[in-house]
Amino acid sequence: MSVETNRFLGYPDRLSVPTGERIVFHLSSAEAAVDAAIVRFRCADADASGPGLRYTVLPSPVDGEHPCTDQEIRPGSAAIVEDVGRLALQGSWSIGCHVWPTRLDDENQTLLARWCDETETGYALCLSPQRGLCLRLGAASEGPVEVFTDAPLRPRHWYWVSASFSAETGKAVLTQWLLADGGTPEEIIEREFDVSGEWALDAGIPFVMAAHAAANSPLKLAGHFDGKLDSPRIAAGIHAAAALRHIEPMARSGAPSSEVIAFWDFSIGIDTLVVRDLSANALHGRLHQLPRRAVTGVNWSGTVHDWRLAPREYGAIHFHSDDLYDCGWTPTLKLDVPADWRSGFYALRLRLPGEGDRGARDVAVESFIPFFVTPGIGRPRARLAVVASTATYLAYANSALRLYHVHFQGLTEHVLQLTFDDLYLQEHPELAQSTYDTHVDGSGRCYSSWLRPILNMRPRANPFNLVSDTHFIDWLEEQGIDYDVITDVELDREGVRAVEPYRVVCTLTHPEYYTFNMMNALLAYQNAGGRHICMGANSFYWRCAFHPVAPAALEVRRGMAGTRTWESQAGEVHLAGTGEPAALWRHSGFAPQKLVGVGFAAMVYDHPGYYLRTDASDDPRVSFIVEGIEKEERIGDFGVRIGGAVGIEIDRHDIDLGSPAHAIVLATSHGLGTGALPTPEEFRTMVHGLDGEQNALVRADMVFFETPNGGAVFATGSISFALSLSTNDYRNNVSQLTGNVVRRFLSDEPFAMPRPAA
Repeated sequence: MSVETNRFLGYPDRLSVPTGERIVFHLSSAEAAVDAAIVRFRCADADASGPGLRYTVLPSPVDGEHPCTDQEIRPGSAAIVEDVGRLALQGSWSIGCHVWPTRLDDENQTLLARWCDETETGYALCLSPQRGLCLRLGAASEGPVEVFTDAPLRPRHWYWVSASFSAETGKAVLTQWLLADGGTPEEIIEREFDVSGEWALDAGIPFVMAAHAAANSPLKLAGHFDGKLDSPRIAAGIHAAAALRHIEPMARSGAPSSEVIAFWDFSIGIDTLVVRDLSANALHGRLHQLPRRAVTGVNWSGTVHDWRLAPREYGAIHFHSDDLYDCGWTPTLKLDVPADWRSGFYALRLRLPGEGDRGARDVAVESFIPFFVTPGIGRPRARLAVVASTATYLAYANSALRLYHVHFQGLTEHVLQLTFDDLYLQEHPELAQSTYDTHVDGSGRCYSSWLRPILNMRPRANPFNLVSDTHFIDWLEEQGIDYDVITDVELDREGVRAVEPYRVVCTLTHPEYYTFNMMNALLAYQNAGGRHICMGANSFYWRCAFHPVAPAALEVRRGMAGTRTWESQAGEVHLAGTGEPAALWRHSGFAPQKLVGVGFAAMVYDHPGYYLRTDASDDPRVSFIVEGIEKEERIGDFGVRIGGAVGIEIDRHDIDLGSPAHAIVLATSHGLGTGALPTPEEFRTMVHGLDGEQNALVRADMVFFETPNGGAVFATGSISFALSLSTNDYRNNVSQLTGNVVRRFLSDEPFAMPRPAA
């Protein structure tokens, strides 16, 4: 029986919570009530060929029925200024900004406005896809008026747009000024209109940039703009377009300009959510739904690519009608995590009222909201810590690649099977997609937040990332090995303190996205004698960051290399939140090989492979790893779903990229075919023979090396490795090898660094 997974949706206020602290859940449903319970997962993979869905229900204060309401999601970013009336324009005035539109094929989009649809009052400077620049005016005593330049704008070109109104003559002037760029010449279109009337333009609402108010109390936005805005300004009096464009917002000390009502300089505070007004009125604003900063503005010269070096060249903000940081739902229930709970992979289970006690196979509706319980910093309860890859989970959150990637079926070389979650995501784009997808204007999504329902980061979901990671949790439980669970959020925010109490740290099947703090923490841990087991592949590949002032959001910039589905705009590779360069860790001089001995080599689109031991595996330094495994034995020619331990994405040892000289490649992959293809950064030009049948660089390597102070590192080199652990009731050579490594790494006996060769 199929289970409906989206009748109840929700998200937590935090992804990880230490024992003894509180987590809050925000739920939405058309159902009037929901049955809730807390579960701790052993395996979140419902695939019947593996261990299956395995969890324990933990009694808690949230057990039972709770009221539920249908809560709205309103995506779309904007800048909002909560002024007290200074921007209710009176008399003569002028307004303008630089604009770089990216989508002009839908309804009118608002640039600058103190306008309310509900009352049809105020003013708005807008773009019409057919009629160009638009000025809209409305007052209690005058019906709404709209005037247009009747000249459509071109997407992805910089314009200066402005409007002025003379109270004396009742004339309004619209200017649409295409700026020269390369072979594109300057073009100025100016239109004058008679809009005589008593224009008391006070809508009694906030001033909004990149949208306008549909209604007030509460404020609801509409008319979202897709594109960049740069240096919006408003001035008292009539100013010609050129004069307004070059107006000086900050006069010399002691002589503030009285004509400048507001001048918002987006180049100030790029790493914040504040937009600064340079006028004497200090009409500062706040950003709504996290639009993209650190983007090139109208002044970008191309001589710098780091916004910190020339912020004036990055004076734009890129707004999107489908930006989403926080759904802003009303909380439904909260949980104070008991101090005696084990750490682990947890979820809030949601069912229809009256079905709480039924078996998992006997329910028609069931949904989960995952979270992680940690022991808390400095309170370890085991010698081994498992690090959940929440940054990677977020990077893929609500991925729509299967829906919209035109080559997806050809790449995977099998018929595409869409899930109900895929279909629900297509029907509900307001949930926002992943950092692998694009906005409606075609620009890549660089933010992903956990303050929204995430359909593919939960049990019964797409069997990747979190679901695959629980196969290792299941194996630890089967082997009776004690463990704690922490997340990479703790690594990022607490540094090495998060892992230093542990003898062993295990990263899971796909720790692809790592921040600067995470990388430093793991390296410091290893160098201090810690033992690191990397169970997966495509590990430590993308440099990213959690936004310092929007901490639930992961920020990613793709750059121009790596396995990617979109590219950053020129000059937009540095992160807005931290300023650091993003893209591949390899291009920041810290390839994954330096950390764990292997790094991303290839994607496996067709059939998986297996490992064979190398001659180097006879070295006594790794005899403990291969104990019980014959030299010619195929390691992992089996596995759940994939069918082999070498699959999905694989990592390779490479001295040139930083693999330690003393690292031992104890096993390497065999059996890969034409569907195993190298990552783009692995070849300089298109040639024949790139695939896994002909290219020696397309392989998975299993690697071990010692670290200072008695530590060591072991890496499997394959995402699908953990999917082979449970085959034959856990009695197989992948399970045997993994157990050999874990038990030796947990021992008190130090590893000795080999002596350098003479």
